[in-house]
Amino acid sequence: MAEGVFRHVRDELVHQGAVVGFYNSYFEGPDGEFRRDVVRHPGAVSAVAVDDEDHIFLVKQYRAPIDQFLWELPAGKRDIAGEPPEVTVVRELEEEVGMTAGNVVQVSGLYHSPGFCDEYQWIYLARDLSPVPPRHDGVEEENMVVERFPITTAVQMCLDGTILDAKSMVGILAAARHLGFLGS
Repeated sequence: MAEGVFRHVRDELVHQGAVVGFYNSYFEGPDGEFRRDVVRHPGAVSAVAVDDEDHIFLVKQYRAPIDQFLWELPAGKRDIAGEPPEVTVVRELEEEVGMTAGNVVQVSGLYHSPGFCDEYQWIYLARDLSPVPPRHDGVEEENMVVERFPITTAVQMCLDGTILDAKSMVGILAAARHLGFLGS
């Protein structure tokens, strides 16, 4: 394996969108320089918000790129410069679900599509929940559904194809294991 011989050389911006940048990125490898299409993303967070009755809050919202509604964990992009992800996740939970968390602990993280995008998702278990006024941001959030499911039901939704969102599947399974609902 030639792990030590690859390195990033430079990026050329093709288009800067509202959230992501599209780049021609150049790298050096064992056979010389090569180019890849790369999407640069600020990163995101997800909250596995579990209440005192061991229920998980999920949102069902419209996702324009696939023209479908999906069940997901409350989540959002890291769009405030310098804000720590554990602060972002509480803010996003408040905005989308109308709950704040007294305790958050990272239970997982993932790269969504590292073949073309650098987006990293921090996934937190959020506990000690209390209600706050929701502050929906955008037409999708204004029209989403928020529901609570027992942890075991949310795990089953991951396994039976009801939940198709990768960050939600990873987060629910990681939190269920962390809380003792799945074996080690």
